[in-house]
Amino acid sequence: MPGSTFKLLQSLIGMQEGVINKNSGFPCNKSIVGCHNHPSATSVSDAVKMSCNPYFYAVTRRIIQQGKKSSSYEDSEIGLGRWAEYMHSFGLGKKLKVDILGVQPGLIPTPKYYDHWYGHHQWKFSTIRSISIGQGEVQLTPLQMANVAVIMANRGWYITPHFVKGFGDKGPREEFLIKHQTKVEYKHFLPVVEGMRRVVYEAGGTARRARVEGVVVCGKTGTVENYRGKLKLRNHSVFIAFAPMDNPKIAISVFIENAGGGGGTWAAPVASLMIEQYIYGKVKPSPKEKRILDAVLLKKER
Repeated sequence: MPGSTFKLLQSLIGMQEGVINKNSGFPCNKSIVGCHNHPSATSVSDAVKMSCNPYFYAVTRRIIQQGKKSSSYEDSEIGLGRWAEYMHSFGLGKKLKVDILGVQPGLIPTPKYYDHWYGHHQWKFSTIRSISIGQGEVQLTPLQMANVAVIMANRGWYITPHFVKGFGDKGPREEFLIKHQTKVEYKHFLPVVEGMRRVVYEAGGTARRARVEGVVVCGKTGTVENYRGKLKLRNHSVFIAFAPMDNPKIAISVFIENAGGGGGTWAAPVASLMIEQYIYGKVKPSPKEKRILDAVLLKKER
């Protein structure tokens, strides 16, 4: 599961569908879905920065239940189908045609998927609301999450990830020159990317440990709940990012299983050290580096 990194895509789809705009605000109503303590978000950038769960519950409800049918069950079927089309345009819910073996498609639930579990017209948004915050049935691979970071860096498109650029003097392979455009317009990426910058650099942001000296990092944290049956285990720590903000050179995803804490606690600083290494060719010794090197993150669960 991608956790709160998925909220970036809900923002984009909501704006493209016209059910919100960049200045839409929603109260942080914890009676709807749990959240940490912060002011209510008054814009998309605010919501991304603070990673407000009730905000994205409200956004996703508007995406999926747009009132196109009087029946909330029929309405949700139409809305989820359209939502899934957007997600597929991000390369999710299908195998990326990468030049390595073992690539998995992940899962973007469709109306057909929920019909299988609940029956036709036996589910609606309230049944599947956990998808709002990247939980529930949503499954992404770390590669797909890195590709989402690429799409954010490019403001709307990606080239299929690959290891081999070409063979001999034949030049790049044609399939790795194709720009895959998402269904979201360029203009809608701007407030979301600004929110990603604020995640790292503003008070109330969830990834202050992701800063890299001399580079503007844009990122999004995720905290993925981890259960074995009904037993609650340590959360997975997740972070995706790209840098620099303008003319990006690197996009990255870090997924640390059973690390505990949020995405900003462990995954974000790991990502920042990797970004620093890539940009500068070395990592300057620091307390952050020592903290990560000394950490024991993959503790065995009983």
